[in-house]
Amino acid sequence: MVECADGTLYTGITKNIKRRMIAHKQGKGAKYTKGRGPLKVVYSEEQPTRSLALKREAEIKSFDRSEKLKLVNEAR
Repeated sequence: MVECADGTLYTGITKNIKRRMIAHKQGKGAKYTKGRGPLKVVYSEEQPTRSLALKREAEIKSFDRSEKLKLVNEAR
């Protein structure tokens, strides 16, 4: 999960967080993050398969902001 400069949270999946963050910073990662930098990774977790990662991404995206922030705070 990435926090944008405007305080919003973006959730996505990747095999390589560093590479994905570089793409986001170059405006190539996702339309949502374009122009919302600087960006900061505030939460991540690994999943054993892409399928499970996509399911978990969908689950997290369905959370309201307070639930997402709870994940972030519990990980610190």
